[in-house]
Amino acid sequence: MRTRRTARAGQYAALLAYLLFLAFPLLWLVSTAFKPPRELGSPHPAWIPEDPTLANFRQAFEEQPLLRAAGNSLLTALAAAVIAVLIATPAAYVMARHRTVFARAVTGWVVVGQAFPFVLLIIPLFLLLKNLRLIDSLPGLVMVYVVWALPFALWMLAGYVRAVPAELEEAAAVDGAGRLRTLFSVTAPLLAPGIAATALFAFVTAWNEFFFALVLLKTPEKQTLPVVLTHFVGAEGVADLGPLAAAAFLATLPSLVVFAVVQRRITGGMLAGAVRG
Repeated sequence: MRTRRTARAGQYAALLAYLLFLAFPLLWLVSTAFKPPRELGSPHPAWIPEDPTLANFRQAFEEQPLLRAAGNSLLTALAAAVIAVLIATPAAYVMARHRTVFARAVTGWVVVGQAFPFVLLIIPLFLLLKNLRLIDSLPGLVMVYVVWALPFALWMLAGYVRAVPAELEEAAAVDGAGRLRTLFSVTAPLLAPGIAATALFAFVTAWNEFFFALVLLKTPEKQTLPVVLTHFVGAEGVADLGPLAAAAFLATLPSLVVFAVVQRRITGGMLAGAVRG
């Protein structure tokens, strides 16, 4: 009994240490965002600011158009998440239910697509968007984000579709339901956790993406938040640390809020699916 308790205590200690390790960057970012310049330059930095201030937040909004950039990021991330889910859901259903050569080829494309680095893709993407006259436009950036998120979204949703019993679809077919009605009335509600998780992945990926936005967007009014954050770093690599930390902290809030909302829907969808099953 004592050995079991000791092992459990060790597991909890390891879990707590891991959580603290993950939370360290965010906690330090919040601490830095509220520190005055005198404490930022201190050779002995403290976790808790001695004289908390909101001056860094005011300076950040005065120096850079954070609200406009956040609006651009929110628009592109939401559009990319919605479009990726709408395309991936029926495609994943076909991949999971019809084990054909085409489905296996798509699965291979998913694996290979995740192995390509950004640098190898930017030139063909740039030429394609140039021919479509979508360079320096938010719709063009949304298209890139959708293409980038689709392989993982397909792979993820296909696993959720395979977890849905095929007997439910067969029963719906016996009752006279067609393929589309079966997908949207029977299968899709049971895929709620997977759809929510896929949407979260696509949203966070687009919200945090920097490289494509930097290369494809040249007009300052169209730049996204990750690109605008780099403006707090001078030409010589010297960063305005206080305003940068404040802006970066604000940039993390939407992802945390979306994750909190979607997490509830994931749990609710899993319980609803269990009841329907």
